[in-house]
Amino acid sequence: MHENKFIRFVQKSPREQWQIACHFGRLVTLLTTWPPAFFAPTGSIDWGWVVPRLRNDRTTYIIGLFGSGRSYINNLITENIGERAQFFVDGVLRLHSAPTSLIYSGHATMRYLSRGQLPPAVMSGILKAVKRRFADLIFVYRHPLDTLLTNWIWWRTAIRDRRLIGGLSDVYKNTDDLCADLDQNFLEFKAFAEGDPEFFAADGCQLPGFGHYRFLSFAEFVEETELHLRFATLPLRFEDFTIDPSKEFFKILKVMSVDLDLSCVRIAPPTTKPYRYLAVKDKVPRFKNFIDVLDAETKRRIEKIGYNTGV
Repeated sequence: MHENKFIRFVQKSPREQWQIACHFGRLVTLLTTWPPAFFAPTGSIDWGWVVPRLRNDRTTYIIGLFGSGRSYINNLITENIGERAQFFVDGVLRLHSAPTSLIYSGHATMRYLSRGQLPPAVMSGILKAVKRRFADLIFVYRHPLDTLLTNWIWWRTAIRDRRLIGGLSDVYKNTDDLCADLDQNFLEFKAFAEGDPEFFAADGCQLPGFGHYRFLSFAEFVEETELHLRFATLPLRFEDFTIDPSKEFFKILKVMSVDLDLSCVRIAPPTTKPYRYLAVKDKVPRFKNFIDVLDAETKRRIEKIGYNTGV
């Protein structure tokens, strides 16, 4: 029986062979990664003897720090780039010694160890591949203060309720509810923003796949964003997708050398409201003060990456 299957396999065209191999690789991912969208194991997918490459593709790495809007970019790519979408892998970042058609998406840091994000050693390998022109690095980023609020709520919900949320709308009906919660639990928010490991003390059994480290402090998060932007092949500012998503998506297609007629594709903007932190700042005085007393270096970095802390 196995011999007959092997004969049928070798009789297929090269394209059909690597499609079968890629399907098997995706199955391995599902069996070894849980939950697949968040767990980032130290190992990697075993694609066997076939590493797919169409035409002159280069491996694509879509990197975003936690809470940056990477999932939105993932959905745009998998739903709109045609046949190459079958090579998309979320949550696992593997290095290759030559260009491939694979598209990896995940969280990784460049300087600091962080819970829920792959370590700097992984990013170092990715940057070497980019430098050798084996790969492209797409970095997704968002206003750090919006990300800070999102991450605080995400982690406290994951630890306390053992529930993974897609965004603030999964927890709050409106911004007023968020502001009330922040005002009531501001000391907890401040501890999270400072990278206090005690914030995670309640996670005694450790959420699977998220590591044993603390999460980045706000200052470290901003520094990591600045570092990533220095080396990205394509930086993508999440807020720009709310203005002209088709224009921003075209940048992705150009980097990935995907030939697609955008006139036939409707690119939806993100549902996440940009610059929500401004409304929170107006309603929660202690949050406004937190922003006002940020250290000068963090403020400088926020301005350098194209944002400010005011209107």
